[in-house]
Amino acid sequence: MGLDLINGIPAHVLFVHVVVILVPLTALALILCAAFPSVMRRFGLALPALALVSLISVPLTTEAGEWLEGHIDSDPLVRRHAELGDGLLPWVIGLFLVSAAVWWLYRRAAHRTPEAGRSVSTVGTPLRLAAAVLSLIIGVGACVQVYRIGDSGAKAAWNDAYSASAHPGRG
Repeated sequence: MGLDLINGIPAHVLFVHVVVILVPLTALALILCAAFPSVMRRFGLALPALALVSLISVPLTTEAGEWLEGHIDSDPLVRRHAELGDGLLPWVIGLFLVSAAVWWLYRRAAHRTPEAGRSVSTVGTPLRLAAAVLSLIIGVGACVQVYRIGDSGAKAAWNDAYSASAHPGRG
């Protein structure tokens, strides 16, 4: 039994906001940390910790979404949203693994050279470049997937629920 309802509201509707904020934030942090060692120096352990919280939020949101899907009428838009939602977890696992690797590489380099200004120079440029490119690919992929899922969810929730023109007597 998971978190299905929170204060009478389907938990999925609330959890989705965590995913929509944290996954792109984690992707941006990862890309910046991988590309700029000075940013990594400031982030430290916060990078893999943020990625871990993002990773944990995805299955919680997905499970709450599956519960919600079972409590509404069958709809092809909802099914499409659910299918896309199932595709986010691999991207977020990638975000976590790459975040942990970038953090570990930085820590390893920092322990080898104690001077703060030179600590990242021991991580070779090809390795840093590879980490930055991989971070960019994983980060952009995760953000695109979050967008696709959110777009399909909005279409599923709002399809035929509003009118493009205002009702007579209203705004």
